[in-house]
Amino acid sequence: MSLAIVILATESGTQWGSKRLKALHTIGGKALVAHVAAAAAHVATHGHIFVLADRSVDPVMASLERSGVKLVAAQDEMVATLSCRDVVVLPGHLPLIRPETIERLLAGLRHEDNALVALVAEGESSGIFAVRSSKLRARLKEGQDLGSWSERSQAQITAILEANGDRVTPMEAHDPTEVLGARSIPELMAMDARLRARTAERLMLSGVTIFRPETCVIDADVAVGADTVIEPGVQLLGRTRIGSNCLIRSGTVIENAIIADNVLIRQSCIVTDTEIGTGAKIGPFAHLRPGSEIGEEAHVGNFVETKKARLGKGAKANHLSYLGDAEVGAGSNIGAGVITCNYDGVHKHTTTIGAGAFVGSDSTLVAPVTIGAGAYIGAGSCITREVPADALSVARSRQVTKEGWAANKRRQQKKEC
Repeated sequence: MSLAIVILATESGTQWGSKRLKALHTIGGKALVAHVAAAAAHVATHGHIFVLADRSVDPVMASLERSGVKLVAAQDEMVATLSCRDVVVLPGHLPLIRPETIERLLAGLRHEDNALVALVAEGESSGIFAVRSSKLRARLKEGQDLGSWSERSQAQITAILEANGDRVTPMEAHDPTEVLGARSIPELMAMDARLRARTAERLMLSGVTIFRPETCVIDADVAVGADTVIEPGVQLLGRTRIGSNCLIRSGTVIENAIIADNVLIRQSCIVTDTEIGTGAKIGPFAHLRPGSEIGEEAHVGNFVETKKARLGKGAKANHLSYLGDAEVGAGSNIGAGVITCNYDGVHKHTTTIGAGAFVGSDSTLVAPVTIGAGAYIGAGSCITREVPADALSVARSRQVTKEGWAANKRRQQKKEC
């Protein structure tokens, strides 16, 4: 390998008053070390990126390993990485590091036969450096062991190289905030603000309109298409993908969702692990839970909750409904107050509603149950058995009217008084 990038994820967070490692704290929607690994991946292939960490310490590390980054123990990675031509060392708690900065560091290493180039900012060492491994290996005495990469490695290696007359060069960072770490949680949150501002700027430069971007929370991995409008107070989290020409109104929180073009999401909706088709309209105050799939031009209205529900093209559930473990056919209409009773206390069951069906308001569909295509369900019904296609099903008590009963009741009450 010509290049290895080593990310140090072992520094304690005690300086921040935390029991967690610094690299495992989160800004911009993911762990600090994940930001560093993402920057490194733009410079080196994943197979050449090593994270020095205890793989059992946190799910973050398992996620990095699944992405192709190599997790290595302290006693292993020094030998593995020094076999490469060049090595870049990055502290795992500097999430604002840019790929361009790493490239600039490598360019400096290859210029004028430098043996080591260290990035500095405002006269301070950043802990970021690049070293020419062949020179370092040549300077090590027989049997000399450097141990492991650590926060002390730069000073140790610099001393070895300078003792042999090799060139060690400091390089000033263009942006000090990029390479100087936080000294406290408040400073870390200031870094979070800078990272989110950078993300918002990137989206706006690509054609997205964000009103009052300082009020929005947009994670680093979010993607949004051109001509989409995001109103104040919106949160776009995780790996959310939003298409073009959408409108996301104030107070909405969207996490790990895929949203197609021309979608309207009205005020104060919560959308999690959901797919929304082209031209759909959501909200206000809708809650789309994981596993929901909302088809093209479908409507999910105010105070409607879905969970593992699939609505076909043009289906509508506009008011006060719960659709859990449900298949709703294209063009169906779900009236106000309709619920699918999907849980029997032990297992979840599916409700299937055919295309073009009409489910009257305040109906209860007790799963497992199937409503045929084009069927009608009378308002207030409790449906426990299959309804054939194009049938009418009414399942409620017969209405009884007693004329004059209320007037007689009032007269009786007056006598008793």
